[in-house]
Amino acid sequence: MNAGDAVVALAWYDIVGLAGTVMILLGFFLLQAGRLRGTGLTYQLLNLFGAAGVLVSLLGTFNLSVFLLELAWIGVSAFGIVRSLRAGRTAG
Repeated sequence: MNAGDAVVALAWYDIVGLAGTVMILLGFFLLQAGRLRGTGLTYQLLNLFGAAGVLVSLLGTFNLSVFLLELAWIGVSAFGIVRSLRAGRTAG
């Protein structure tokens, strides 16, 4: 293998983490583009599953700061989901 030939070997948890990152960024982009509401279930689920994916990626190399950030992200997303579902139940 030459110095210019870069081969990236990704483990399954890296792929899950990348998918999580894409979910979080997609949700944020769609929110900024006006395609999603910040209180909507789709946005909250993208954040919840995205953060969970990033957490899974830490199986490869643990990082305390990222772990705490994603754990908080999951907590806030779960809170938003419960809040949205309760609001929907009382509105209907």
